[in-house]
Amino acid sequence: MDLANNKALQRKSLGKKELIKSWLIWTMFAQTTYNFERLQALGFCHSMIPILTHLYEKKEDLASGLKRHLAFFNTESNWGSMIPGIVAAMEEEKANGAEINDDMINSTKTALMGPLAGIGDSITQGLVKVILLSLGVDLAVKGNVLGPILFFTIFSVYTLGLSYIMYMSGYRIGKNAVIKLLETNILERATNGLGAIGMMVVGALASTMIKINVPLVFKIGGSSIKVQDIFNQIMPNLLPLALLFLAFYWLKKGKSPLWTLCMMFIIGFVCSYLKILA
Repeated sequence: MDLANNKALQRKSLGKKELIKSWLIWTMFAQTTYNFERLQALGFCHSMIPILTHLYEKKEDLASGLKRHLAFFNTESNWGSMIPGIVAAMEEEKANGAEINDDMINSTKTALMGPLAGIGDSITQGLVKVILLSLGVDLAVKGNVLGPILFFTIFSVYTLGLSYIMYMSGYRIGKNAVIKLLETNILERATNGLGAIGMMVVGALASTMIKINVPLVFKIGGSSIKVQDIFNQIMPNLLPLALLFLAFYWLKKGKSPLWTLCMMFIIGFVCSYLKILA
């Protein structure tokens, strides 16, 4: 009995203070630390500092925690507040000896950021903001100063309230879910599945977001041959796939993401100038 009590006393737990501070940092800085290499990663890492400093005493553990949260991350910041809440719960269990590795945490973030971004963008940007703006603009056009004030006040209450609820709900849900998942091997299977989903997402983005066209046209006799049509006959979106593999090759060789981006920019600029690619 004494051993159990001592173990309970030694357990590291997050308090309301740490959670609120983490939520506030996420709310204030999630959208202000964007960069083209990792998007919201700096904001996410910043929001984890109160969590990590409370849970980890050793400098090495703290450094490792900061490093794993610098991975690429991007979502809608209000509905997506559930993700740092869930991750805070996972960090708490990890600090207490649970078998949670970096891949499990990052796979959870990767799997959730897309769906929550879709929900948040559709509801917040496509519905709530549109309705509130229409009300505010209508009042402002009529000369009523309450138009912009009303929009700012209601939208701020909505975003802050929703963000807080989602963060705390994520922490409560995540904490219970992590404990249950650790009792089985579901988390390991889920991690493998989320990794496969992540690869599918990367493949879909490569085929839809990377646009490469070869404008070269050769005239043979009285007919014209478009080089792009030849590539399309071989395989649709062959060039975007080749560019993705080239970037992957450079990263595997130890090149930094920034170096890879710069090389992509140089290649695109040169090929566009020479009218090889468009």
